[in-house]
Amino acid sequence: MDNLSDALKKLKITATDSTADSLEGCLDCLLQALAQNNIETSEKIQKSGILQVFASLLTPQSSSTAKVANIIAEVAKNEFMRNPCVDAGLIPPLVQLLNCKDQEVLLQTGRALGNICYDSHTLQSQLINMGVIPTLVKLLGIHCQNAALTEMCLVAFGNLAELESSKEQFAYTNIAEELVKLFKKQIEHDKKEMIFEVLAPLAENDVIKLQLVEAGLVECLLEIVQKTVDSDKEDDIAELKTASDLMVLLLLGDESMQKLFEGGKGSVFQRVLSWIPSNNHQLQLAGALAIANFARNDGNCIHMVDNGIVQKLMDLLDRHVEDGNVTVQHAALSALRNLAIPVVNKAKMLSAGVAEAVLKFLRSEMPPVQFKLLGTLRMLIDAQADAAEQLGKNVKLVERLVEWCEAKDHAGVMGESNRLLSALIRHSKSKDVIRTIVQSGGIKHLVTMATSEHVIMQNEALVALALIAALELVTAEKDIENAQLVQILHRLLSDERSAPEIKYNSMVLICALMGSEPLHKEVQSLSFLEVVSKLRSHENKTVAQQASLTEQRLVVES
Repeated sequence: MDNLSDALKKLKITATDSTADSLEGCLDCLLQALAQNNIETSEKIQKSGILQVFASLLTPQSSSTAKVANIIAEVAKNEFMRNPCVDAGLIPPLVQLLNCKDQEVLLQTGRALGNICYDSHTLQSQLINMGVIPTLVKLLGIHCQNAALTEMCLVAFGNLAELESSKEQFAYTNIAEELVKLFKKQIEHDKKEMIFEVLAPLAENDVIKLQLVEAGLVECLLEIVQKTVDSDKEDDIAELKTASDLMVLLLLGDESMQKLFEGGKGSVFQRVLSWIPSNNHQLQLAGALAIANFARNDGNCIHMVDNGIVQKLMDLLDRHVEDGNVTVQHAALSALRNLAIPVVNKAKMLSAGVAEAVLKFLRSEMPPVQFKLLGTLRMLIDAQADAAEQLGKNVKLVERLVEWCEAKDHAGVMGESNRLLSALIRHSKSKDVIRTIVQSGGIKHLVTMATSEHVIMQNEALVALALIAALELVTAEKDIENAQLVQILHRLLSDERSAPEIKYNSMVLICALMGSEPLHKEVQSLSFLEVVSKLRSHENKTVAQQASLTEQRLVVES
């Protein structure tokens, strides 16, 4: 290590001198020492203060620049050396060198910057602000024949693309075109995987999604799927998954999705349809998720239902009732839920047997499946009285809903169960449905739902409870009393933060509850008259009018 100490001393002198040979010799000595013992050599370099000297040596004109950048790249492999490199002012001259034409200088500069900024979002953001993204994209285009430089660019893109601030800059470059061009040339799995690792974070940006679609990435992905679908090689299975996942991600952008749908006649859409009956679980999953993404506007949903997609999805679900492949179940149910949103699709899907197909998963213990099952049924029965009545009289379904209303560990399932319970009453307006729900213990959950932090859920609960009180009060009377609904209504009416529709529906419900003697007594004991009188001057006219009517009723009944 004596040679190292000599080299460090000489380097300080020769850096200001013009003796190129002497400088090269010192740099070679440092590189040799780093190769033998990187940590110890790095510590000596730090103590020597030579890092500050390196900043002045990083010039495009110097023949030693590549070696200096290489030394910086090597020392910056050590976490303890990264801040000293930053403090020595090495980042600005290194960034400048990215405009150099020398390929070895570019390679070592990229390595140096990558190692200094490794795992530091702050430093990576600094690089983005210094404009490295357009420079690196340009380098990839110019030097795409240089494997080492290409790899350096891809590693840099992979790190920078994780930062949200980078996406906008990438969107202003031709990164999509360059990556797709590069992807088409690759044969080796590892190289493709490296490009995938850049594509995935970039494809989260909607502008870049569309650019990737326009650059022909989808055709590349479909080709990979075709080549790997029947293979049992580990690399091919991984590639199939990555390609189909990326395909689904591209469909999350509205513009890219619509471009690929092409009015339901697009070749990409047709190819994705063929994945659903496939025997490959990954393709079934990607196909169902893709349909769920295509089903994000009414026009697409109507077209797909009219062209038989529902049967394909039901057949897919049928194949997974017993084997319990949760991801495929979840994806197929997501697609059916989205397809059921347009009003014109509901009756068609009900007559196709979707409700029955979905009910087969009622015994599922998997919260994601439960959540989508509930959402699908709720969408299907919206304004469909017969279907709501049929489902509402299904004791097994109602009992399961009541059970899930207590799933405190899964807020989504709990919320959807409550909403479906309410929807069954609101859309059926059926005494039989109300009796089934009362007998299954559903009233207390609807009362709890009326206190939800979400106004829409509060409202749905109050409307359902008002229908119960109007149609089947005697049956529900005891449960309503036990759930302390009257006290809750008093709180909702007294609370200034309650939305106008909550106040309105609470008063409608109070009037309906007075048909029961014990509930009537409870209303009288809680001085509702005073609270309601104040609401006669409410800024919302509908609330004020209902307050007047409720006040009259309270006075007459007192």
